[in-house]
Amino acid sequence: MRDTWQIQEAKARFSAFLETALRHGPQVVTKRGVETAVLVPIDHWRRLEKMAKPTLKELLLAPEARTDRLVPPRREIRQRPAPDFE
Repeated sequence: MRDTWQIQEAKARFSAFLETALRHGPQVVTKRGVETAVLVPIDHWRRLEKMAKPTLKELLLAPEARTDRLVPPRREIRQRPAPDFE
């Protein structure tokens, strides 16, 4: 069971890299010794995505206001010059 792969080895042995992720969970990829990316099974990824997005019920029942997620950011308003009626 491995959980860290150098990028060259992950590329060269991608099938083994993928199988290890499916059997043993997330696998970390390093580039020049620095952890850079993670390969995770799709079901694990979907759980993570679901946890990151609150449902409408969770938003409404939250103790703090979370309206920033419901309202799109405002754009800067361009004002036209006032008409000259003279």
